[in-house]
Amino acid sequence: MSSSSKMSSSSKIVSAPTESQDSFEVNNLAVNITITKGCLRYHDSIKPVLSEFDMTMPAKHWTCILGRSGCGKTSLLRYLAGLLDQQVIWSGACSIDTNQQTLPDLSNQIAYMAQQDLLLPWLSVLDNVTLSSKFGSETATVNKDKARILLAKVGLADNANHFPQQLSGGMRQRVALARTLMQDKPVVLMDEPFSALDAVTRYRLQDLACELLKDKTVVFITHEPQEAIRLADHIYIMQGTPASATQLQVPSTPTPRPYDAECAQLQQGIMHCLAQDSGSKLGLEIGSGNWNWS
Repeated sequence: MSSSSKMSSSSKIVSAPTESQDSFEVNNLAVNITITKGCLRYHDSIKPVLSEFDMTMPAKHWTCILGRSGCGKTSLLRYLAGLLDQQVIWSGACSIDTNQQTLPDLSNQIAYMAQQDLLLPWLSVLDNVTLSSKFGSETATVNKDKARILLAKVGLADNANHFPQQLSGGMRQRVALARTLMQDKPVVLMDEPFSALDAVTRYRLQDLACELLKDKTVVFITHEPQEAIRLADHIYIMQGTPASATQLQVPSTPTPRPYDAECAQLQQGIMHCLAQDSGSKLGLEIGSGNWNWS
């Protein structure tokens, strides 16, 4: 099948639902994840990627991970998703606490959105969004109705029957986000979920994701300090080789939070911290700054 030219990504974004609109059945499992003294090393390497790694990812909160390229952020997310079990050696504690007496199989409770959209080219946009839900208990009609609602919310209602090769990069990422939201898992892991979007679309989809994932344990990677400050309840910076994690104090205002003087000061501090680590990796000397982390 021949593909048409890439289409504009300026489709209308629909706001998040109110309580009376488009209700979804919600997975009420709450999951807290805590890593203590974690160490992760690939089988084919003598050096660990992570060492003395501590991080807490509370239920119903967004935890953001920042760090220079190559520091191990994606490896951490892939490990949490259970995708590295045969490739790495792990030591330390990774504990799970839930609001249920019986611990469920967490391998079926995680939605993972990778850096690449991973859309299947032979499936339509609608079928890509409903792919994982086809293995659930709901009927195909119910699944497709939910998927169409989500596609409308990410501004792709008119593209449901298109194929991935007919979409722009930003539109493909919006399909991947809709697919992630469709899964309704209590733990959502996202690797740079908004990176391919234009500024206005990114802002609107951040708002949408905050609303639809407010009751989930969300862990996401970004290279944008401003995005982290706007969305995260908890921010960690990964630094060093092997990497450890430092938690930063974030503003007490609810997310998605407006960008004010306090946020600007925090962004300056994050940028300095990232520059120091990147400069050290590149053999550069970075000037010291007087940053107030309180």
